[in-house]
Amino acid sequence: MRVGGVALYIKKWIECELSLKNSHKQVESLWVRIREQANKRNLVAGVYYRLPDQGEPIDEAFLLQLQEASCSQALVLLGHFNHPDICSRSSTASCRQSRRILECIEDNFLSQVIDRMDLLVTNASKLVRDVKIGGSLGCSDHALVEFAVLRDMGQVKSKVRTLNFRKAKFQLFKELVNRTPWETVLRDKGAEQSWQIFKDTFHRAQELSIPRCKKSGKEGKRLAWLSRDLLVKLKGKKEIRRQWKQGQVSWEV
Repeated sequence: MRVGGVALYIKKWIECELSLKNSHKQVESLWVRIREQANKRNLVAGVYYRLPDQGEPIDEAFLLQLQEASCSQALVLLGHFNHPDICSRSSTASCRQSRRILECIEDNFLSQVIDRMDLLVTNASKLVRDVKIGGSLGCSDHALVEFAVLRDMGQVKSKVRTLNFRKAKFQLFKELVNRTPWETVLRDKGAEQSWQIFKDTFHRAQELSIPRCKKSGKEGKRLAWLSRDLLVKLKGKKEIRRQWKQGQVSWEV
C-alpha cells in the first residue's frame, strides 16, 4: 500500500484494511488495521514522513490522525518526524511544532521506543521486540529500523508489576513533593537539569505513596485511574481547545 511518499508492505496472507476516517491529502501517512481473529484484537500499523519545512496546519492534521489511531487496542507507528530540536532524554523541544508532537504523545499515553528523529511509537510497548537500527537503504540518508511485533498477546501472562492507582495515597504523594524547596533547589539550574531534579523527586514520592500490583497480560485494557467520567472530561477539553483554535469560543471559556 502506498500514499504520497510513504509505503507499507504487508504479507498477502495477513488480513488488513485501510484505517482512519480522519484523512488529509497533504499528510504523508498511511494507516492499516490488521485483524487478529484468534483473540479478536486489532493492530493498527502506521507509517509517516514529515517534510522538513512542513507547515503547522499539516502538522495539526497529522496529530488528529495520531489521536484517532491511539484509541485502538494496539498501535505501532514508525516514521521520520523531522523535529531535530527534540531532546528525547528530557522530552523537551524549542520549537512550538515539536512541542505539539511531544504533547500529543504524552496526552494519548504513547511511548517512544527509540531515541531518534526516526520515531517508533506505540501504545502497547510489550508488542514491540528486538528493535535494531541498521544502515541505509540505497542512497537514502534515513536509517533502517527493524523490529518484531508480537501477536496473540492476550494469551501471554505478564510478570510485570505496575502502579496500583486504586490504592494510591495521593495526599502523601503531594506532601512528599511539597517538602522540596523548589525555588531554592532549581535556582541557577538549566531546563534539562531542572527537569531531571523534578523527575527524580517525583519518582521517589511515587515509590513511597503508590503501591505496585501484578500487571494484567491483556494489552489495551483501560488504565485503572482513567475512569469513564475522566474520559468524557478529556474529550470535552479537546473539543473546547479545537473550537478555541478555530475562533469559535473565547479564552475565558
